[in-house]
Amino acid sequence: MNSPKKIMFRFYLIAGGLFVFALLLVGKLTYLVLINGDEYKNRADHQMIKNVVIQPSRGNIYAADGNILATSIPRYELRWDAMVPRKAVFDLHKKALAEALAAYSGRSFNYELRKLERARARKNRYLLVAKNLNFSTYKKIKSFPLFNLSSYKGGLIVEQQIKRENPLGKVAERTIGYEIQDTDGTFLRVGLEGAFSQYLRGEEGTRLKQKIANGQWKPINDNNEKEPTAGFDIYTTIDLNIQNAAHTALLEQLEAYDADHGSVVVMEVQTGDVKAIVNLGKTEKNTYFEKLNYAVGESHEPGSTFKLMAMIAALEDRVIDQNTLVQTGKGKLKFFGKYSVVDSKIGGFGTVTAAKALEVSSNVGLVKMIHDNYKNQPEKFIDRLYNMGINKPLGMSIVGEAKPKIPYPTDADWDGLDLPWMAFGYGVSMTPLQILAFYNAVANNGEMVKPKFIKEIGNLGDTPKKVFQKEVLNPSICSQETLKKVKKMLFNVVDKKWGTAYRIKDEKLKMSGKTGTCQVDYTTDNVQYVSSFVGYFPSDAPKYSCIVVVHRPNKSKGYYGATVAAPVFKKIAKNIYNNIPKQIHLESHLVNDLQPQTLVHSKGSNNVPDVSGYSVGDAVIVLEKLGLNVSVKGRGRVKEQSIKPGIPIKVGQSIILKLS
Repeated sequence: MNSPKKIMFRFYLIAGGLFVFALLLVGKLTYLVLINGDEYKNRADHQMIKNVVIQPSRGNIYAADGNILATSIPRYELRWDAMVPRKAVFDLHKKALAEALAAYSGRSFNYELRKLERARARKNRYLLVAKNLNFSTYKKIKSFPLFNLSSYKGGLIVEQQIKRENPLGKVAERTIGYEIQDTDGTFLRVGLEGAFSQYLRGEEGTRLKQKIANGQWKPINDNNEKEPTAGFDIYTTIDLNIQNAAHTALLEQLEAYDADHGSVVVMEVQTGDVKAIVNLGKTEKNTYFEKLNYAVGESHEPGSTFKLMAMIAALEDRVIDQNTLVQTGKGKLKFFGKYSVVDSKIGGFGTVTAAKALEVSSNVGLVKMIHDNYKNQPEKFIDRLYNMGINKPLGMSIVGEAKPKIPYPTDADWDGLDLPWMAFGYGVSMTPLQILAFYNAVANNGEMVKPKFIKEIGNLGDTPKKVFQKEVLNPSICSQETLKKVKKMLFNVVDKKWGTAYRIKDEKLKMSGKTGTCQVDYTTDNVQYVSSFVGYFPSDAPKYSCIVVVHRPNKSKGYYGATVAAPVFKKIAKNIYNNIPKQIHLESHLVNDLQPQTLVHSKGSNNVPDVSGYSVGDAVIVLEKLGLNVSVKGRGRVKEQSIKPGIPIKVGQSIILKLS
């Protein structure tokens, strides 16, 4: 049996232990509060409050005539915090709000009223009102009773997302491109959107949000902590009329010949401005769309369009003259006893001048000229080609330009067939844009300029941030004497009856160029073809150059460059020359989606601006920015406006634009 002393000792021991524990506990709490209190408070706050990134509005991409090719369109989601309005305010406005919501949604007044009252009773702080709204609809709903109060009084929560749209649909879609961020943070950048993303992107903003029920986040106030900064606009060289003409002509031919894919580029001779670029590929449903940027990225054997490069090299080295006679025989030539060069004309062309060998596109003729004169010094021929600059990429800002392939005698895989095969465009590889740049140089008196897609970067009314000037890649690809000779040959290709493109001759428009018909898959039993035509017009004073390339047309329908590609060239040239294409228009469903971003109205003015002559998209942007409700009648550019310029603006007033 324990004595009283032992019992008391145990009692004091336990009490002392509890006292020490209490001291430790108080000490720990004091340490947490005084020493690390701010850290834990921040952790708690971070779990309940955070800054959410707001994506900026990307800059617009414009065509040369001011039409918008790509723009950032805001989409709005509206929610309501039912606990924000005071009871008296809610009771005062709830019926009027229910009526407005019923008129908007098409549901009954009682349904909308019950929805509001139920949200209030359940203390719903994030009731969905509407989502995926365009700018005009968002402004309309925001004007409803109760919602037109500040967010602190009415409880309306506005969330905005930015969506990228191409208002002109599929026009130059692949060249316009896109920028996509992957889940790992990396970016996939295509076309102009990718190449100039650092200018288009702008700067992110932030908005403070608070965590509420069900893991939802509600903005704490109406204002952003940091406003996003919109990106710069890009002004391209694309001419929509020419683009439309090129797109239509190529699409019709691809469908007619059941081809796999094709591309067209139209370039302004002196400046290098790309006025149109079309890339169409076949889908599984046998329709065509802008699949890949073939003109920039697809390098292939050019075939007979390369004969111009070979001819210029031979003329410059003076191993031939345009009048040099060439024995083409019966149109067949063999190398090493088993590799044949064959002309398209059965029986051959006989003896022809060097010039005519190009004009009739004699494979044998070009091979004999090059092989006979350079076989002992192949590097001399290649050096001449390199001196023209065709072995180098153009240095395009658009990602994906393929590097041209021009073999050199010191290459490990060089063999005895390389030199003769190069003479008629085999064993070499170039993109359509690289080939066009060379032909454009011929039209431009020897000056090779870099193809240009962008004129300037900046914002309307401000000094441009960056202006893109003409860039000369080679001031002179050859002598003026040689240029004069080959220009005559390219003209004869179209003008003379023996020329391979004589069928596209036009009495009113003089055109020059070269056909190309290149075999692909020629090591298999299923040989396919690439049909092409590249040239310029008008021949006597070249304004535009153009290349048309059609891959794998149905052989049973036709495959020669003169048959498949040259007619496309003619259609485009005639459309440009006759100025037939009409103004292209914004897709109607996008008119009300455009957010006012570019304001050409003078600052400080409260009067209606004059928007006559504007594209419909730009006019809507300007007028909605000023608070006017815009209606559009017709198609084209603005011809008349129902409110005359100079009249004082009344916010919410309707204005009708008549288009021509």
